[in-house]
Amino acid sequence: MRCMPMESGMEWICQRQLASRIDRLSRMDTIKGPHPSTLEEEDLLKECDVEFGRATGPGGQNRNRRDTATTITHRPSGVVAAATERRSQAQNRSRAVFRLRMKLAATVRSRTHHEHHTCSELWNDRRQGRSISVNPMHRDYPSLLSEALDVIVARRYDVAGAAGVLGVSMSQLAKLVRHDKRSFAMINRGREAQGLPRLK
Repeated sequence: MRCMPMESGMEWICQRQLASRIDRLSRMDTIKGPHPSTLEEEDLLKECDVEFGRATGPGGQNRNRRDTATTITHRPSGVVAAATERRSQAQNRSRAVFRLRMKLAATVRSRTHHEHHTCSELWNDRRQGRSISVNPMHRDYPSLLSEALDVIVARRYDVAGAAGVLGVSMSQLAKLVRHDKRSFAMINRGREAQGLPRLK
């Protein structure tokens, strides 16, 4: 069995073990068609179960007089998001939808080609030359994140190569995904499994 050194020079890893680690990292839900994080809210919720209930937490003694807590389950993937911190059911629902989009962006992959990806209209609208910027709390962020991750995973965590496909600099792409700790950690696990240095 052939083995290879990791970049640190301190650890050796067999190619069979490396392939196994990469395979485990690649076991995400993969879908065809539009990524669920990019859907209009009405269309996304058609794929979800929405539940309202009461939750303990900050907000005073009137906190639990109404069913303000919101839990949303995306049926195709099983991804669940919730919000309980507001007294308003509408505000909690809005927050839960955004959190669901973020979780879907991080855990569900759309199939794309590692070299011939066609950037979405939103991506092209947001991109300025080799730069792309978005507030991580903006409605567009989960959609942009999901597209970035689709290409990064398709290229086996080669972020520089993914940046080239997406028409932005590597630093800009890394900055985009760094806003989401879950996604950033996933990328670094994938890079380690590939023998690539971690992003900082």
